[in-house]
Amino acid sequence: MAIEPRYSLTGIFLNANISGMDKLAAALGDAARWRIVEQLADHPRSVGELAELTGLRQPQTTKHLQTLARAGLVTVFPLGQRRVYALESEPLQALERRLRELAERTVAHADERDVIARYRTAIERESAVADQDRWADGRLFSFERVLAASPDVVWRYWTDPELLASWWAPRPMTIVDAALEPSPGGRAVLEYADAEGHRYRSEGTVSTARDSERLVFTLAVLDAESAISFSSQYAVELAAASAGTRLRLDLRIDETTVDAVAYIAGIETGWNQVLDNLAEVIGEGAASRRTATSTTDKD
Repeated sequence: MAIEPRYSLTGIFLNANISGMDKLAAALGDAARWRIVEQLADHPRSVGELAELTGLRQPQTTKHLQTLARAGLVTVFPLGQRRVYALESEPLQALERRLRELAERTVAHADERDVIARYRTAIERESAVADQDRWADGRLFSFERVLAASPDVVWRYWTDPELLASWWAPRPMTIVDAALEPSPGGRAVLEYADAEGHRYRSEGTVSTARDSERLVFTLAVLDAESAISFSSQYAVELAAASAGTRLRLDLRIDETTVDAVAYIAGIETGWNQVLDNLAEVIGEGAASRRTATSTTDKD
């Protein structure tokens, strides 16, 4: 005669959404319950056996088993006066799949963790030399990219406020205000916010704007009291290339204060990120145009 369980939450767990995984993680997050699961992995056991093996009192053991049952990890079999608990493999296999997925995602995005680590190292390095104001004046940075669009399209991504806001901030920052008005004396401004609500604002002026060729502007990074932390002059050069547009960005920093360490340490990482953003959004735009053109040609 087959022994029928009084109840089993395994099927409920397997059909649940993420809340089922939350219950499973919470159930396994307790050290005592983890010890119980380890003992049940060998074979089904009674409450008394589990209490003896884990060093818990029987009432504690029973409560832990009830929690494990609610998470779908354990099924109870009434055998006369005894109640025997058996571990269910399906939830553990589901957890294994979920953990494997998380591990694969972590490996796939390891470069983003490396960016944070490099930024922290850069802050420590800059802090060691930032012993007085003007400590980094005159420092130069250069960046190059080949973008899959013509110079006039790339130019619009620098000078159209809406397009500029689509890329000009490192992830996961959010643009609050962005403008590079393409005429001498035009407004240059960048303000973005992080998830905690902190805002970072820079203001300056455009000095040179040759349509689709050259854009020169200044930006001063402001602190919470609107005082200058440091300023930079930027020169953006666009030139037609076989693959689209070769972009070169040169910047020189000045008026550096000791408190600007974190900003200056992040220049290289930050600009590499935003230029990657630019390449990505331009590439997506080019793909959309090719799709639209292809559809039109077919029609």
